[in-house]
Amino acid sequence: MGATFVIALREGIEAALIVSILLAYLRQLQRQDLSRLVWWGTAAAIAISALVGTVIFVIGAEFEGTAEEVFEGLVTLTAVGVLTWMIFWMRRQGARMKGELQGKVDTALVTGGIALGLLAFFAVLREGIETALFLFAAAQGTAAGAGGVGAQVLGAILGLGVAVALGVLLYREGIRMNLRSFFRLTGWILIIVAAGLFAFAVHELQEAGWLPLLEQTAFDVSPTLPDDSGIGAVLRGLVGYNADPTVLEVVAWLGYLVVVGALYLRPVTSVASRPITADTSQRR
Repeated sequence: MGATFVIALREGIEAALIVSILLAYLRQLQRQDLSRLVWWGTAAAIAISALVGTVIFVIGAEFEGTAEEVFEGLVTLTAVGVLTWMIFWMRRQGARMKGELQGKVDTALVTGGIALGLLAFFAVLREGIETALFLFAAAQGTAAGAGGVGAQVLGAILGLGVAVALGVLLYREGIRMNLRSFFRLTGWILIIVAAGLFAFAVHELQEAGWLPLLEQTAFDVSPTLPDDSGIGAVLRGLVGYNADPTVLEVVAWLGYLVVVGALYLRPVTSVASRPITADTSQRR
């Protein structure tokens, strides 16, 4: 539940921030009459994202045995790759997201109203499909010891609900957030989550016979800290904890943390250093 909550919250905040920037800029330009196009584009993107998520879960449920392990392993690897890319993309581009979106709005207004709806559609669709992919991987990797898929879905719903509420407050200036600090903190959390997902993908591919190396058990703490109940179940739901991993799983988990963590610590040089805040109004 914890992993899906953080993933849904992070992706939901990104989508809500995009919509808030678009609506606030239209308000600044006194073109609120075009806001409905942003909402139509957003609604369409959410509907398609939900459909994509449903298809992924349905397809996953059709496989059994080795095919299921391969499917879950490959989808989870894809999710880890996209999740890693997203963490670093937001780290580099977050500071200039507002200016780029406003520039695209100016272009869309010249091109025509439909272009504005498409801008909102594709921006939110990217976040939605990423969310669907991440939630499938997180649900498969943590559900066994964290209350089942139902608990993971509940975590995602709660995360999206909080994101929507924060998005409304940001747009109405009910709160102010330092988004740079928010994305930095959630970035570290997601790196830990992604490390667990990476180890889970390795586990599934080993079970399928695709990675026949370092298969011996690294350690087994199941008698003292099982991953299907108590604290172990909570840790599995948060970070993909496994009470009896193979040596390759441990290497994959530690390797991901060390490599990605080191890269994440490197200073950002592609974007001018300036604070990101949630001021999307730009009062006249």
